[in-house]
Amino acid sequence: MVKSEIQIVNTRAAHIPELVELQIICYPTLADTSRLKRPHFESHLRIFPEGQWVALDGSRVVGMSAGFLCTFNFDRPDHTFDEIIGYGFFTHHDPQGQHFYGADVSVHPAYRRRGIGRRLYDARKAYVQRHGLRGIVTGAMIPGFADHNHVMEAQTYVAHVVAGDIFDPTLSVQLRQGFCVRGLLPNYLPDTATDGWGVLIEWVPSP
Repeated sequence: MVKSEIQIVNTRAAHIPELVELQIICYPTLADTSRLKRPHFESHLRIFPEGQWVALDGSRVVGMSAGFLCTFNFDRPDHTFDEIIGYGFFTHHDPQGQHFYGADVSVHPAYRRRGIGRRLYDARKAYVQRHGLRGIVTGAMIPGFADHNHVMEAQTYVAHVVAGDIFDPTLSVQLRQGFCVRGLLPNYLPDTATDGWGVLIEWVPSP
């Protein structure tokens, strides 16, 4: 059997049913109220279709990227995931915004370690560079914290991840993509693996 080549393309309405299923597969510990569903994806395509991508193996959706534009205020960085993404609908999207806020990058577990996540990040980076934006901002999840939260606080855990002493399945990968940590976000997401913590990270294009 010929192995299909993974393609990164802009999301279309036909992809939505598989995107909803992918949320459940990729985020089993996340509160269901914080998972993206059909009305959310429909809103993304109405508001900012050029900022949404899927990874396709043939016609099968095996990865996705969702986000919107805003001008992030680093002087007042604290926010929750639900608030900043307009409770999933991206209603805070600003066409003149200077930052791409990454709401989600997900890859099906069976397709991980094949460079799909990197290619989805590359799509975001290319958009930022093409439009002369300041960079990408997102709240990173730290799912690996669940294995350490009984012996260290989140701040200590993130410091170890940044130093390379601990590998986090999400944050470590994002750091390898050129992101830097700008701070911690308490009560960012109702996720049992992270104790609610998120990590504010930023990617800035080279001059």
